[in-house]
Amino acid sequence: MRLSEGVKQLLIINILFFIGSQFVPATYDYLAMYYFDNAKFQVWQPLTYMFMHGGIMHIFFNMFALFSFGTTLEMIFGTKRLYLLFLISGLGAALLHMGVNYYSVINGVNQLVTAGFQETEIYNLLKNGMYDRRWESHLSASDFTAMISAFNTPVVGASGAVYGFLVAFAYMFPNAELMMMFIPVPIKAKYFVPGILAIDLIGGLTGGFSIFGGGTGIAHFAHVGGALTGFLLVRYWKQNQFKQNRWDL
Repeated sequence: MRLSEGVKQLLIINILFFIGSQFVPATYDYLAMYYFDNAKFQVWQPLTYMFMHGGIMHIFFNMFALFSFGTTLEMIFGTKRLYLLFLISGLGAALLHMGVNYYSVINGVNQLVTAGFQETEIYNLLKNGMYDRRWESHLSASDFTAMISAFNTPVVGASGAVYGFLVAFAYMFPNAELMMMFIPVPIKAKYFVPGILAIDLIGGLTGGFSIFGGGTGIAHFAHVGGALTGFLLVRYWKQNQFKQNRWDL
């Protein structure tokens, strides 16, 4: 498959960001996306996080998917819309991820306030990267972990944007047959992509596995947010296709 111009540029940008972060690790704290109330959060992070990656396998799978689906999408929508799909899906992923983190933090804080802790003291400790050991006796293990992780753990990766590409491809080519690595059985896109999303949704609720980046520490809801945003954007483009073609003639 020929490497299209827009996909090539996105690959180059992601790879340069990755190489740069390996040589200057301090950039990670500036460009990864932290919780909005964390002292390390910066306004540009909802944009820059999608060009950062946590390791070789992380960037490899994301760039492989970007190449696999992006070239075809660029042939249909053009380079400018390919960039828009990538960026808007990535921003949608950031929004849902941040929303879920907000719920996790608020849920934990409210329980602690009910238990008699001062809200300002709770936030002061969290903002300084600390916590009170007594919190563990007032929160379930899952609620405590979710609150601490949501507040302090940054998110990186183009996965949310790539999920936008996946859904866009399935929407445009529902009967195209796809195969996963190590599973040489063709599956139509209209079943393949919803299946991946279902795995991510379950993973987000249980802390389980994800296709793109296995194991724990995966931003499952960012994947879902990117997919939903990509779907809405491509659906809008397709529904307005007749009007656009009429004015372009």
